[in-house]
Amino acid sequence: MLAHAASLAERPREPLAARGHVHTPYNGFVAKSKKAPAVCARRYFVSGRVQGVGFRWFVEKVARDLDLTGYTRNLSDGRVEVYAVGPAEKLSELSGHLHVGPRMAHVQQVEEVEAEMLDYSDFRIEYF
Repeated sequence: MLAHAASLAERPREPLAARGHVHTPYNGFVAKSKKAPAVCARRYFVSGRVQGVGFRWFVEKVARDLDLTGYTRNLSDGRVEVYAVGPAEKLSELSGHLHVGPRMAHVQQVEEVEAEMLDYSDFRIEYF
């Protein structure tokens, strides 16, 4: 048994960093976590028959299912505004849903612009 222990001690060890670990001053070596996707913010302006047809509730459900934060609200000019924060891939998926909308909606146009990052903890419907 001592011979086995001695052979383990003599075996060269690969550094922890090479095995996917990072040293931190607080807790020694820990496993590397996968990088979180880059987060960005976008504002969408949806026009067509998008008010009075459940569009905001549709957007709220889709955005929450995608783990996005932000808001949706009706605008006085008949459009619906959507502000969303999350990974670019999820925002692209949201955009696809906005172009279709719920069953009773008729989306004519979706204008998409980069937006300033605002701090929202969830996705919600906002009212003026």
